[in-house]
Amino acid sequence: MSLDYKALVQKYDTPLYVYDFDYITDRYTTLKDAFMGKKSIINYAVKANSNLSVIRHLAKLGAGADCVSIGEVRRAMDAGVDKYKIIFSGVGKRDDEIEEALKRDILMINLESEAEMKRVEMIAKELGKEARISIRVNPNIDPQTHPYISTGLHENKFGVEIDMAKRMYIYAKRSEFLNPVGIHFHIGSQLTNLEPIKEASEIVADLVRSLKAIDIDIKFFDVGGGIGVVYSDETTIPATAYTEAIFSTLKGLDMTILCEPGRYMVANAGAFFTRVLYEKNNGKKRFVIVDGAMNDLIRPSLYSAYHRIEALGVDGGELSDADVVGPVCESGDFLGKNVMLPPLEHNDIVVVHSAGAYGFTMASNYNTRNKPAEIAIENGTDRVIRRRESYEDQIRLEIEYLQE
Repeated sequence: MSLDYKALVQKYDTPLYVYDFDYITDRYTTLKDAFMGKKSIINYAVKANSNLSVIRHLAKLGAGADCVSIGEVRRAMDAGVDKYKIIFSGVGKRDDEIEEALKRDILMINLESEAEMKRVEMIAKELGKEARISIRVNPNIDPQTHPYISTGLHENKFGVEIDMAKRMYIYAKRSEFLNPVGIHFHIGSQLTNLEPIKEASEIVADLVRSLKAIDIDIKFFDVGGGIGVVYSDETTIPATAYTEAIFSTLKGLDMTILCEPGRYMVANAGAFFTRVLYEKNNGKKRFVIVDGAMNDLIRPSLYSAYHRIEALGVDGGELSDADVVGPVCESGDFLGKNVMLPPLEHNDIVVVHSAGAYGFTMASNYNTRNKPAEIAIENGTDRVIRRRESYEDQIRLEIEYLQE
């Protein structure tokens, strides 16, 4: 983003999230072009950044949505995503969520267990509807990513083993109320190595071939798992290499390929701006204390995730090591550790890069802190896509129950 950030901060205050919608357009177009000549749907992973305007922007480009709660399904539909491009995933769906998804007639529900399949069948029967389903297969491939975002190993809670998946497909094929239209796998997020993706795709494609041999016609091949992005010095997977690896495993199969990028679309579209309150030096450690905190951006605290941090428009002064910390009353409240920064003064602006994914969407009101505003930049114009929260917003659901 090549913008006057100081003017934005002056206009909207801090803490502040800013998203470059032109960058999101470019990411979507690059990935869609890599699927050229193949039937495909790019199902944006709503959990990465669930702002309605972000989802609508992608929907206008032709994207579908991968949702992991009925709330995300509602967001996708409210934002204008075609219902036949919406997938409902997630390891623990309530009966009322399953019922609503069936009534909304979305593309398919991704099943994570045999028990869940039986619940979906029962609810579909009660509604007198046929449930389009996909089964999440666990290929037991090491994605070589952070353990918290690894999802395709035996030790993870997601999906079912190959043999169980086959039994589930046979059961679904025989059921009057289940229609097995898709197959799904997801080995992890922030993937920077192509080989695990290709290996998992080969395993699942072979399962599809065995299913087709017994007349179970899979129409949708859903490749979960996010293409990694650059936070520091990661080597990422080019979109064309990603799609070619998948194509190479599907020879002889006629299916629509689905993928579920989230971070890939929005991480580097976003930046988080925070204002310096003061500096503190205890003789051994330098702290830059800012008005942004772990409740606004929890990835550094939760995952020890790295985000590049820089001071905005501060010239001169020798760089030195500092921890960038917030006002929340926790030792884990930091945005970055051992960051090289110049001497900073009250009201200087610090920008945290690559904050468009799993930033605001994981924010909380811890310490009764208001959530930041979110701003979109498109064609050089800025606009609010979520106003800054107020204290009154926070207590709205409590105040009426306050007793004397």
